[in-house]
Amino acid sequence: MVCAMKKAGVLSILLLAVLLAVAAEAPQPTKVPPIGYLGASDPVFESPCRRIRLALRELGYVEGQNTAIE
Repeated sequence: MVCAMKKAGVLSILLLAVLLAVAAEAPQPTKVPPIGYLGASDPVFESPCRRIRLALRELGYVEGQNTAIE
């Protein structure tokens, strides 16, 4: 009976080790880098902000997919 309990303990530890290894290999959620832009709420600043967004899009940064503009 003691031998069966030891086997169950060893199997439990092995199962836990396998589960931890699988969890470590699972793809981690990608972080979306935030980009901050500070400007006044004046229509004069709409054009530079639009140009920044277009330039970022040309570099492959798409708002909501791989970057967040705040």
